[in-house]
Amino acid sequence: MQARRDFINLLLASSLAGSGLSAWAQPPLTLLNVSYDPTRELYVEYNRAFIRHWKAKTGQDVVIKQSHGGSGKQARSIIDGLDADLATLALAGDTDALHTNGGWIPKDWQKRLPLGSSPYTSTIVLVVRAGNPKNIKDWDDLVRPDVKVITPNPKTSGGARWNYLAAWEFARRKYGGDAQAQAFVAKLYANVPVLDTGARGSSVTFAQRNQGDVFLSWENEAYLLEKEFGNKVDFVYPSLSILAEPAVTVVDKNVDKKGTRAVAEEYLKFLYSETAQDIIGKHFYRPTSAKAQAKYAQQLPKLNLFKVEDAFGGWEQAAKVHFVDGGSFDQIYTRN
Repeated sequence: MQARRDFINLLLASSLAGSGLSAWAQPPLTLLNVSYDPTRELYVEYNRAFIRHWKAKTGQDVVIKQSHGGSGKQARSIIDGLDADLATLALAGDTDALHTNGGWIPKDWQKRLPLGSSPYTSTIVLVVRAGNPKNIKDWDDLVRPDVKVITPNPKTSGGARWNYLAAWEFARRKYGGDAQAQAFVAKLYANVPVLDTGARGSSVTFAQRNQGDVFLSWENEAYLLEKEFGNKVDFVYPSLSILAEPAVTVVDKNVDKKGTRAVAEEYLKFLYSETAQDIIGKHFYRPTSAKAQAKYAQQLPKLNLFKVEDAFGGWEQAAKVHFVDGGSFDQIYTRN
């Protein structure tokens, strides 16, 4: 009987060898990375690098699918059942919602990777028309009656929340308190003709549909617009902006159900590698490794930035005050 089994195994091995397959060949895995609007180009290149890395490490192929949209909307999609292995959203507050709404991830998810699970950072800048015809230099120019502002909806877009808080903190410091900041932000949103659901939609509204005088933009998106529409746009660094710290996590319920935890965790760890950090800088995000920071220092200058934790007590508190139903955003926007 043993001799017969050995003979069958030999025939199977010969058949696999003849077909060009290995007895150890594994079927490809598939990952779904659910991310926010402006990361499309970054993850297209990063995915190619990771696929090579995973193949060299394990011999296994992996297929990576991408989903992009407003960060808050993307978080809601995962909560509603989108089969994401990875959530690479615009802010930790959107990622926290995956824990509080269904326990998709653990409460302490930010402790699983370095730097609070933020492998890169960014900030918010002011994109203007070529030559800056309205002479826009800082946040207080955005409340002038002759200026139209393009920004997405903070109810659905993570980038929009960074925009909102950056403007609020600028006004609070310049004009003396939260009441003054709320009045300032109300004037700013009175100058907003349309609220798109995500940052890329607002980018299209500004650059392709030619609406507005200034676009509140992720820094990397501003560089992309400059590359594509260099004769139509410029951008301005304001005197104060916010340190945006997009965060990443595996979606535990899904990776455990699908058996993709090992490859999903490696996907996020590889974001901290020098290979990935160079790709991050190349796409105008701010890398966290010293080597990549030095390489891209000229295009990503040091700025006067504040952190959400320092100015607003963290994302949970900021959301309660500003973005929940009936919060400051609803109070100022429903009056317009």
